[in-house]
Amino acid sequence: MIVPLDGETLLLRGERSLLLAAKASSRFVLFIETVEDEYCQAVDPDDLVAVSMPEGGPAEQAEMMLELVRRYHTPLVVLPKDHPGSGRLSMVVSVGPQIHLSCTIQRGTHPEQHLLCSSEEFSGVSLSGIPGGVVIKNLPSRIEVVVLDAEKSAEDKQQ
Repeated sequence: MIVPLDGETLLLRGERSLLLAAKASSRFVLFIETVEDEYCQAVDPDDLVAVSMPEGGPAEQAEMMLELVRRYHTPLVVLPKDHPGSGRLSMVVSVGPQIHLSCTIQRGTHPEQHLLCSSEEFSGVSLSGIPGGVVIKNLPSRIEVVVLDAEKSAEDKQQ
């Protein structure tokens, strides 16, 4: 499935969880911080910024996180495996040209930006940024796909 995107945000909503994704829209360097190191990743305008909420929650919360990374280039922090805070993360973020969703990884513990923790209902879904849109593969039929209008979303925030 190809979903056209030109500044809009893509919302994938399941029964218990959601995923928000948008184009990076500009070229920038994303800093990824771990306990032992710092990684610098080049981000291109057609790359995706994706926010997964494996237990669900308000899409507006995910949208704020998405904008912190996309617009303000906020660094990502990666926790060590088995860190007790991992279970408290309501949102996790990945940035890159392709993002694969998996329910078999621990939240917030993977510096690899092609892999993103998700709920079981999203596991196996992959997203790829292409000029003018996003390619979605392995999307279960029960997942709702919504394109959120960028202008409408900005108006809602001002009210």
